[in-house]
Amino acid sequence: MHVKELLSLKNKVCLVTGGAGKYGRCITEALGEAEAKVVIASRSVAEANKVISEMKKDGLDITAMYVDQADHASVLKLKDEIKAKFERLDVFVNNAVLRPMKTYTSPVDQFSESMRVNATGMFDITREMADLIGQSGGGSIVNICSMMGMFGPDLSNYEGTGWDVPPPDYFFHKGGMFTLTRYLARVLADKNIRVNSVSPGGIFAGQHEQFLNNYTKKVPVGRLANNDDIKGVVVFLASQASAYVNGINILMDGGMHS
Repeated sequence: MHVKELLSLKNKVCLVTGGAGKYGRCITEALGEAEAKVVIASRSVAEANKVISEMKKDGLDITAMYVDQADHASVLKLKDEIKAKFERLDVFVNNAVLRPMKTYTSPVDQFSESMRVNATGMFDITREMADLIGQSGGGSIVNICSMMGMFGPDLSNYEGTGWDVPPPDYFFHKGGMFTLTRYLARVLADKNIRVNSVSPGGIFAGQHEQFLNNYTKKVPVGRLANNDDIKGVVVFLASQASAYVNGINILMDGGMHS
């Protein structure tokens, strides 16, 4: 098969949770550019539609649907809506994350809320969408983890910024997703579903100048990620180009941890 065909997602139906976020926008755009039919699932359909209106100018096929990841009934409704509209699901990009905690000393009930959405809710929607992918003959799940799920916080990045210690729930959740990827790669293999993950570093979003200085001097390529850096990685894992890749994690941090 020609490499362009291997990387093509033409006529594939792809679901992205959190598709209006920083990395979510890049992922949604990438899948659309690879000719997929993309669904952004979000609690804020209005916000998702803002992203869609921009991308539709470039001829991308993107639809917004509502989901509350922490509500099982909402997850089932999304599943039914995708099946009714597209009759299948080929790719699920598990990207949504709630970040209620702001620092280590945040109230413990915020940790509980984070786990309700980011652990229980994340597993629920993954399992339901895997079932739909299985009904469709198989496909790919791409979990968007983080380098923070693989390594402890580098507190020197925050020196001189006035920022507090980063919150623990995000590290806990992304580390769990990293491990769940390897579990699901085994469990879902008989359904012809591959499960892989991407662990990106920080994406540039106009951060504090001192933070940028602290951070980028530790990165061999000398910068944070830009909007294009994750696009090829996700398309690769979503497409037939990675047909023999299963249960792996791609660390995308510019060489910071090399």
